[in-house]
Amino acid sequence: MLGKKRKLGKKIHELKVGDSFTSSSVIEDRDLLMYLGLTDDANPLYIQHDYASETPFKRPIVPTIMIVGKISSMISMDLPGPGSHIIKQELAYPKPVYHYNEIKITLEIASVYKKEHYVDLTVVGYDEEGDEVVTGKLSVHPPYEPKSMNASSLENFY
Repeated sequence: MLGKKRKLGKKIHELKVGDSFTSSSVIEDRDLLMYLGLTDDANPLYIQHDYASETPFKRPIVPTIMIVGKISSMISMDLPGPGSHIIKQELAYPKPVYHYNEIKITLEIASVYKKEHYVDLTVVGYDEEGDEVVTGKLSVHPPYEPKSMNASSLENFY
């Protein structure tokens, strides 16, 4: 990413209640294998069909942290965007996500706290059957406005 200029996301004064962003994705085997390799998480519920078939889930499920990863990526890349940082999250997972299910996640700004420099976002996600798979609230610092004249030279590092 060095040498590639990248704009920062929306600053606190550009955000308003009701701003939203929606993204859809499918979690495939390669995504699961990368996660499992990175974390060394060998939970049989995530990868063993024979074990999962004997549980109430009936088949392997996607680790909830991977759903959090999708949400974090949406915040970092789209709303508010590059330069943002999650400072608090409260999430619930009413239904599991299964391998190869498409999930559609929507972020929406619920509150803007300009003086404290953060926003509250609501999140809701649905599977392809229309069932809720994630719901909650996150507090996020949007990107800070560069203060010095030389700060724009740092854009090469984003």
